[in-house]
Amino acid sequence: QVQLVESGGGLVQAGGSLRLSCAASLSLFSFYTMGWYRQAPGSQRELVASIRSGSSTNYTDSVKGRFTISRDNRKNTVYLQMNSLKPEDTAIYYCNRVRQALTWGQGTQVTVSS
Repeated sequence: QVQLVESGGGLVQAGGSLRLSCAASLSLFSFYTMGWYRQAPGSQRELVASIRSGSSTNYTDSVKGRFTISRDNRKNTVYLQMNSLKPEDTAIYYCNRVRQALTWGQGTQVTVSS
């Protein structure tokens, strides 16, 4: 069974940084577009960043210039570097395959205080 294990969240002040990691026990990991999603209380889960097999990236407008997604195919891991964090970034962050989503992991909580 494929597992997605997110880590790296925490409590940070506005303007601070965090680096999230997601380890995926997924065969042929390097072939898939992977994404970071987030879900704030009372809101739907949204895709904030994605990275293709060739490492081209896309970001939702609200995080452009602040977040950077990357991947290490040798480690089956995808990362999200988050800088200049804002209180509205507070959410549970998840990673998943963008097409044909896998079973969701537990996510990692990011809380940004003002």
